Amino acid sequence: MAYWLLKTEPDEFSWAQLCAAGAGGETWNGIRNHQAAGYLRQMGAGDQAFIYHTGKEKRIVGIGEVLGACFPDVDDPTGRFVAVTVRAVAPLAQPISLTAIKAAPALADFVLLRQGRLSVQPVTPQQWQVVLGLQ
Repeated sequence: MAYWLLKTEPDEFSWAQLCAAGAGGETWNGIRNHQAAGYLRQMGAGDQAFIYHTGKEKRIVGIGEVLGACFPDVDDPTGRFVAVTVRAVAPLAQPISLTAIKAAPALADFVLLRQGRLSVQPVTPQQWQVVLGLQ
């Protein structure tokens, strides 16, 4: 199992909408950055992901699960980009703000802090545990 962080603008697609999608999940598509798309290609069934609200919120709000391997993004006419299906697993007991993440020395190498605009990011198992401990 691998760990990821998936960023979303809550005004466009929110944690609540992911929860409403139920056990079948929702397609995580529209990713057009090649590095982020490469991470989508690495995902597999059972991988866990922090769901991060961007914009005014800037916080991790829940945990999602990847339901399977990537597939072609139907909204991409070029056929170069992929999507995955993600379902909501659980909200965090307490959302974790970007400020709290920045203040944690053990997260100094967190991709979120080094490549803040990247919408799909890997998370190491150690970072995953540190973030969960910030709740």
